[in-house]
Amino acid sequence: MTLASTPVRLLAAREAYDYEDFRACLADPDLADAGFAVALLGSPLLAVPVGGVRLGGYASFEYVADALQARALLGAVPGFPGLRVRWSPYRDTCHTVEWGEPPPQWWEEDEIFGRFFGYSDTAIADFLRQRSQTPSVDTPDAPSFEPT
Repeated sequence: MTLASTPVRLLAAREAYDYEDFRACLADPDLADAGFAVALLGSPLLAVPVGGVRLGGYASFEYVADALQARALLGAVPGFPGLRVRWSPYRDTCHTVEWGEPPPQWWEEDEIFGRFFGYSDTAIADFLRQRSQTPSVDTPDAPSFEPT
């Protein structure tokens, strides 16, 4: 069993696979430029620092060892205060490295999460609109998962 997929590296923000997506969604797009691409095997993903209305952030990792490496690397650069690893007790859920203020409780509204992570009003509204168009199991038109 491998504990880490590969050494974690920090690259320039623009090398992150999701760089353009973050720039488009953040209230302060310049925060994307202040971030770092966290590179493992596969596509590097952007770690966006706190600043302005962005109060916190996180990055997900399959292995605890990768999360520990990422925490150490992000701890050496500005914008990532209060770094902590959240170890998932579940095999199908990733471990996370969080920074900044503690995130809202899981039961909070999506708009509260969007504001906490520094997304623009437009990005939050777009997300809420897309989410409202997704059928849920509570709607009459949604497929039933009950045995027949």
